[in-house]
Amino acid sequence: MTPRATDSLWIDKAPATSYPSLERDLEVDVAVIGGGIAGVTTALFCKQEGLRVAVLEKGVISGAATGMSTAKASALQESLLSEVRRIAGKDALLAYAHANVAALERMDALVREHSIDCSWERLPDYTYAAEESQVSTVEQIVEAGQEAGLPVERVTDVPLPFDVPAAARLDGQAQFQPATYTRALAALVDGDGSAVYESTMVTGLSEGAPHEVRVEGGVTVRAKHVVVATQYPLLDRGVFFARLEATRSYIVAGRVKDVPAPDAMLITAGQPTRSLRRWGDWLLIGGEGHQTGASKADPERYEQLIEFGREHFGITDFPYRWSTQDGMPIDHVPYIGRYHPRAEGLWVAGGFQKWGMTNGTVAAMVLSDLIAGRENPYAAELDPNRARVRSAPKLAQVNMLVGLHFFGDRLTPADASSSDEVPAGEARVVRSGVGKVGVYRDESGGLHAVSLRCTHLGCLTKWNDAERSWDCPCHGSRFDIDGKVLAGPAVKPLEPREPPA
Repeated sequence: MTPRATDSLWIDKAPATSYPSLERDLEVDVAVIGGGIAGVTTALFCKQEGLRVAVLEKGVISGAATGMSTAKASALQESLLSEVRRIAGKDALLAYAHANVAALERMDALVREHSIDCSWERLPDYTYAAEESQVSTVEQIVEAGQEAGLPVERVTDVPLPFDVPAAARLDGQAQFQPATYTRALAALVDGDGSAVYESTMVTGLSEGAPHEVRVEGGVTVRAKHVVVATQYPLLDRGVFFARLEATRSYIVAGRVKDVPAPDAMLITAGQPTRSLRRWGDWLLIGGEGHQTGASKADPERYEQLIEFGREHFGITDFPYRWSTQDGMPIDHVPYIGRYHPRAEGLWVAGGFQKWGMTNGTVAAMVLSDLIAGRENPYAAELDPNRARVRSAPKLAQVNMLVGLHFFGDRLTPADASSSDEVPAGEARVVRSGVGKVGVYRDESGGLHAVSLRCTHLGCLTKWNDAERSWDCPCHGSRFDIDGKVLAGPAVKPLEPREPPA
């Protein structure tokens, strides 16, 4: 059997954290929900403004999207610049590109100022055409990058062990160890009236003056400002679930021996995606993305990446394999700013579309300015409450698919008529009266049964065999075998059920 997901290389190799869970009521100036790069950097910048800050993380710092990324800090970003220009227009392109360049330099300054030992390297970034049909995409990327004022070049000399017809190159970008970096920033946040809390699950929010953030266990945090930096925004006040697609992608890591790892960051201009970067003698290969819950997530996706590494780099052992989740905004521009038009002191950062290292830092720059009462040059184009006519067809498509899943999945027959039919180490949708129940049998034979109904808006979850989780195809919420929330926007677990006999 193909091995399933493991911990990420980054989390395994980073210094461990030991922040407490929040067990008492608290009052601060700024409550930040989410302990990834966006939340922690925002908290640090707000603390530097003289504000008392609390970071509330449901797991461990950088334990989710940040610690599961490829950790490329780049303004080139595959084909994203050309997509932003096409959907959002030139003003958005300029703001987006310049914001990411500014974020990269801010990260560089943080590393140097605080002597953060996170393998920070400045390297060229390439988006390459894997075949002739992708050359036109490369040319559009070069054109969009140059229109944005970036020194993007069209080249054919690419540091790969195989020839490619063309590539877009942008020098001076960066790669690093994201978990080590973010945990170093968290250490700067904690103390002097500010604090970082792990294993602290936010379950709700009451808007007011001050806002009240409800935490699992009955604890409340009162704050004038609340930043929701959970990658895919929690809460439904901004209707983000209708404007974001949740997607999963996969990464494997193995040590190179005979063929040197490329001294650059690289990604394909089209499908299938192959994203490459080195870390010492490790090579990370990413790709095989799909909409969360809507396409089958199984161990074969890892095998496709492993085969690429075997064929081109001679790697025979991949001890690390993991996946990550990203929010994809319909107009290809992140949502950074006021949570909804009437929100006072309620802020959001999300929709980083697989480029969260710089975009998370952009969010921190923008939000800390807005919280401090300053204008920010990028805020208008990143405003979550913007409306773009050219993104309307995508909005309709996304919500049509949600409707198809909401109703169509209820008509899909069960996989089994009894829990006896569920093999060890696997899951099935089992008929239960007129309904269906999700049943997983662990390796020792124990049964774990849950309602399939997502606690966000009621779509039916589907089994993810690569990571042994129940995933929602509508808005990307994920739950473990006992229904515990792994990823939002859901904040409540799946309801437990009796295994059908």
